[in-house]
Amino acid sequence: MEEINEVSQVKAALNYGNSVLLYSLQGKTFLIRLDENAKFHCHLGVIPHKEIIGLPYGGLIYTQTGNPFYLLEPTTEDFIMKSARKTAIMYPKDIGLLLLKAGVRAGAQVIEMGSGSGGLAMALANAVGPSGRVFSYDKSPSFQVNAGKNVARAGFHNLVEYKVRYVTEGFDEKDVDVVVMDIPIPWEGIEHAWTALKGGGRFASFVPTYNQVERTAEALKKSRFVNVECVEILHRYILAREGKTRPFADMIGHTGFLLFARKVLIAAPAEVITETKPDTTTVEDEGLLPL
Repeated sequence: MEEINEVSQVKAALNYGNSVLLYSLQGKTFLIRLDENAKFHCHLGVIPHKEIIGLPYGGLIYTQTGNPFYLLEPTTEDFIMKSARKTAIMYPKDIGLLLLKAGVRAGAQVIEMGSGSGGLAMALANAVGPSGRVFSYDKSPSFQVNAGKNVARAGFHNLVEYKVRYVTEGFDEKDVDVVVMDIPIPWEGIEHAWTALKGGGRFASFVPTYNQVERTAEALKKSRFVNVECVEILHRYILAREGKTRPFADMIGHTGFLLFARKVLIAAPAEVITETKPDTTTVEDEGLLPL
């Protein structure tokens, strides 16, 4: 068993070009990319990158002042939260549900309207890879340059294609699986989203205000989309300690509203459309599994 562990550590040895999440015992994290002539600097001290070379993920290293850091393998969430930002990003709490509700999976073709800082593109690329594709649109070339750098840093550059265009100008792609809009005026692109999606394809948007939700929902209902749902997610961390576990005083509250819908090919007659609530029926509720 010891021999197997040694072999696995050799295979996992860090080298120049690898990304590493440095984790201090104070809970602070720093994301770096190993470079031959670089040094990591923070309030806890300095670590030359060359001293990390050859160590495994999970290993321990000390600054010149004796402060320890663990070497952790970065996740997609780490790359998103540590990205260089020119715009606000969508938080992981919202991205997680978006990926699930919109059915973003390996091999999917996804249009993203609003490249922003590239955070959502990373998550989409991670989900569709290795055979899928993300087409990221934005009206700002400078935003896309920054987003492209963040996405490349996370290793997803080969899965994302960037296009400079405003939402009202439409999309090049057809029969895609998902269209996601992270822009202030998604209702202006609903018809273009419908045209780009395959039958039954999924639409998702992220907006911060009730007024934006209302206008987007009404546009979806008028444009041959069904199963329109809106969700808000609140995220609270828990301080887990023996005998005194409690919630943290601070939490990630309102960041935005997620709106979901699915494309249909034929619009239902207006007189038979009624307001509905989300279907939360489970298999157990239907009596198909023993209780």
